[in-house]
Amino acid sequence: MNLDFTVSTSFFFYGMIGIFFFLAGFIYLGKRYFKRLSEAHLAGEVTKRKYASPIIGRNKYPDVNVFRASTTYLKMGLLVALLMTVLAMNVTTFEEKIDIPEDALVLTEEFEIEPPRTSEPPPPPPPPPPPVIEEVPNEEFIEEDEVAFLDQSIDENTEVAYVPPPVVEKKETAPPPPPPPPPPDEVEIEEIFKVVEEMPRFPGCDNLGDKIATKKCADQKMLTFIYKHISYPPIARENGVDGTVVIQFVVNTKGEIKNARIVRDIGAQCGAEALRVVNLMNEKAGLWTPGKQRGKNVKVQFNLPVKFKLESV
Repeated sequence: MNLDFTVSTSFFFYGMIGIFFFLAGFIYLGKRYFKRLSEAHLAGEVTKRKYASPIIGRNKYPDVNVFRASTTYLKMGLLVALLMTVLAMNVTTFEEKIDIPEDALVLTEEFEIEPPRTSEPPPPPPPPPPPVIEEVPNEEFIEEDEVAFLDQSIDENTEVAYVPPPVVEKKETAPPPPPPPPPPDEVEIEEIFKVVEEMPRFPGCDNLGDKIATKKCADQKMLTFIYKHISYPPIARENGVDGTVVIQFVVNTKGEIKNARIVRDIGAQCGAEALRVVNLMNEKAGLWTPGKQRGKNVKVQFNLPVKFKLESV
């Protein structure tokens, strides 16, 4: 007899529940049967009889002897134990198969990528207003012939009267121009790098000491996450569309994915699906290990190829 078969975890669970209810029902029916015999004996319906077997004859009331069914209970227990053992020995957990294309992180074709955008510096202050030029009237020159000289010599008998100084009317002049505004404070502009000493990594492989092994582990976990959550768009599958989509995003100094966008699309909703999975990393995968330059966390631009490949029939 060949008992080589596999049992899923859910089937084993429901099978154990079924065995439990079967045993509970069997015990319940047995208790009711013996209770009915006991009640019948007390009512005088069961009389003592003599049996040929000396072992049964030893019992005062053989009709209500529970040990009569010991053989049946033993066989039932052995059958249930054998069934549970067979189920437990054949439980198999099926691992989810994730198809990761070969060279999933390799870009075979060149395409233009815009340089990373950094924050723009503030605009320069406006120039000060031009100074107001006042027009000075030309001075009138008096010719020497028209000048009359007065004799202003005095002696001791000359009476001198006090003459108050003439009142000079003040001319209204334009207010001076306002001073130029102070120079603006220098704003530190965070640069977005494309290549740094330590590139950002997908979470989950920080405990490895070797840098090469850490990068390989992080890349594998990232590919597993992408191709586990991605779905081939039905419209692309129906029209036989396959190829490589490139998603560009920035890993900031906290390890968050920001400004994710499609820089190369093959159509048929493939780009939108790849972008959805990349944005899902912040929620389900966790924070990345940020990139470092000279020991300081910096923003790094990351270009991720996502390959859609139809299975050949």
